[in-house]
Amino acid sequence: MNSKSAYGDWILFFAFAAAVLTAPVTLAPIGAAYPDLLQKFAIYGIFAIGFNILFGLTGYLSFGHAAFLGIGSYSAVWMFKLLTMNVIPAVLFSMLIAGLAALVIGYVSLRRSGIYFSILTLALAEMSYKLAYSVLTPLTNGETGLQVRKLVPADVSPDHVLKLVDEDLRIIDRWFGVTEHGIPITNLFGLKMSGYPGFYFCAVLLIICFFIAMRITRSDFGMMLKAIKSNQTRLNYTGINTRPYLLTAFVISGIYAGLAGSLLAVTDPLAGAERMEWTASGQVVLMTILGGAGTLIGPFLGAAIIKYSENIFSSINDQVLARFFDFLPDSLRDVAVSVTSMFVGEGWELTLGLLFMIIVIFLPGGLMEGIFRIGRIFRKPPDSKSPQPDQQAAE
Repeated sequence: MNSKSAYGDWILFFAFAAAVLTAPVTLAPIGAAYPDLLQKFAIYGIFAIGFNILFGLTGYLSFGHAAFLGIGSYSAVWMFKLLTMNVIPAVLFSMLIAGLAALVIGYVSLRRSGIYFSILTLALAEMSYKLAYSVLTPLTNGETGLQVRKLVPADVSPDHVLKLVDEDLRIIDRWFGVTEHGIPITNLFGLKMSGYPGFYFCAVLLIICFFIAMRITRSDFGMMLKAIKSNQTRLNYTGINTRPYLLTAFVISGIYAGLAGSLLAVTDPLAGAERMEWTASGQVVLMTILGGAGTLIGPFLGAAIIKYSENIFSSINDQVLARFFDFLPDSLRDVAVSVTSMFVGEGWELTLGLLFMIIVIFLPGGLMEGIFRIGRIFRKPPDSKSPQPDQQAAE
């Protein structure tokens, strides 16, 4: 990497970090500055950036990455139940378990390529979902979901003092005498992971994940992944075994998904099998393609747009539409409300589908392609008096 490109990467990194950390201020005008939504931006941004390491760099499309999201959530909640409500052990354990699961699933799935790889990942993810939903109920609590338990009243003591008993072990918290009344809240060495502190914890991890993804993309390993995407057959003919590179990319991507799953549990300490469904895997595919597969900023941008759209359009109901079309005559207003109601509320995915179709048709490279096009328009045209490349070659 030359000094100019390294300088550009550092500018990109600091600009990204500044944009993420100032989001509570910069996103306030569009109504996206409250903590719950900002946390989703950061968490699903990590999920999409990790998925892009596999899909964007190698071209291998996984339809089962939500399995690692769910595994990360379950692992984190078990750490909250067994050890402590401190988020550090939960995050580290979730990344470890998700990485091991990705190693196993990747080893099996990467024996095939193309559509067969995609189908294998989808099948294994659905198996994981069914296991979590019905078979492994002692570990996952089935359809009810796994969650931390509150303090419950025990038997009344002889001196008529009501005692409270914690239903979960939380061994480390007990060692240090940490107790909470009601449902415990996750914390970072005492700092509650709710509200803006929870967002900034997720935001710092997002920035770290972005930096790691940037270094991977610019490294020799990243160049090999791009070469696999360009022409894997040619690499195989030259005697290069591409499977170790692909498996490493798959495991790294799974660790990112496990981290995202653990953060979902950090901000809301419960885990359910619905996080492992194929629709969640399809959503991260949409995020990556919408923003721009193979780019650094694109996956995060796609994740933010989809989560923001979900928040805005899913909250619109018939009453809101009726007030919006209040300027129309009653007959036309009823028609307008009935038509537009299909694209909002529970049907907001139709709006997302239309947006995705428009992007794929007119911007195959995602939103980042549109940004690059706009940048080229405003870029200064070359000086006609300066020698052209053909003239320089002739000289």
